[in-house]
Amino acid sequence: MCCAAFATLFIIPGLALAQSYPTKPVRLLTGSAPGGGADQTARVIAERLSRALKQQVIVENRPGATGMIANRLVGDSAPDGYTLLLEPSSFVAISPHLNAKDGWDPTKRLAPVIQVSSYGLVLVVHPSVPAKTVKELIALARSQPGVLNFASSGVGSNFHLSAELFKIGAKINIVHIPYRGSSAAVIDLLAGRADLMFGLIPVLNPYIQQGKLRALAVTATTRNPLLPDVPTVAAVGLPGFEAGLLSWEGIFAPAGTPAAIINGLNSEIGKIVNSAQVKKIWTNKGVETVTGTPADLGNKLNADYTRLGDLLRKLKITK
Repeated sequence: MCCAAFATLFIIPGLALAQSYPTKPVRLLTGSAPGGGADQTARVIAERLSRALKQQVIVENRPGATGMIANRLVGDSAPDGYTLLLEPSSFVAISPHLNAKDGWDPTKRLAPVIQVSSYGLVLVVHPSVPAKTVKELIALARSQPGVLNFASSGVGSNFHLSAELFKIGAKINIVHIPYRGSSAAVIDLLAGRADLMFGLIPVLNPYIQQGKLRALAVTATTRNPLLPDVPTVAAVGLPGFEAGLLSWEGIFAPAGTPAAIINGLNSEIGKIVNSAQVKKIWTNKGVETVTGTPADLGNKLNADYTRLGDLLRKLKITK
């Protein structure tokens, strides 16, 4: 059973018989495949949340349709706190625009619980590209319109949209090569069949350190501890570029989940993510520890879902 303080926190007003939460295992779904970034995040949190709740928290991977399979499963679940969702921002703010033709709206189908991380991307080029800085890359692209290409993990992915925003800000013409997932994109980038890419720092950093890729900039507001010598895009040519590119991971419940459960989970998960041990894990992953209230995450999702939907329509990006 939960400790007394925790049980009291989770008493749900309005029930005929007051019942503490949880009384059975909790499922934590993610659209990430096993070993993926969100899957790793989910497992770190689930292990510690199981101890805090005195109930097992089971991570379930439901990859497919860029997160929409997991999104729908949670959105259609009973709003009782026993089915949760952990997704990267692209899966809830971008994917519904591209992979939910029935108008599935995350702001109406999901209840925000807590943000658990924030992270930027790294802009890398193949060593054969004669550009060692962002300014040199922009100059090269302007001198050869339509010659350089960029890889992404798929149409409408955060990697794709980052490059599209870079094209707009830099006023350049580079060609998009979409792949089925980031692994295939990285393979072709390493082989020189693609020229550049925006990607996850933990994934690309080993190749950067080995000299197989050249890092030009990161999209966050500050330098990343895994790449302390790599400047931000804003600092080397495109001020304000990072404003639309900060990605995040968040935990959600089905819409209609009682506030007592939402707030209790927010409190416990917040303690976990802000612990020294998890902060160190996040730093080693190249992500920043960011939490907040359910309303904070809700506001972030609303803003990103609207802004990125507008961008997709402006760029005429469809699946």
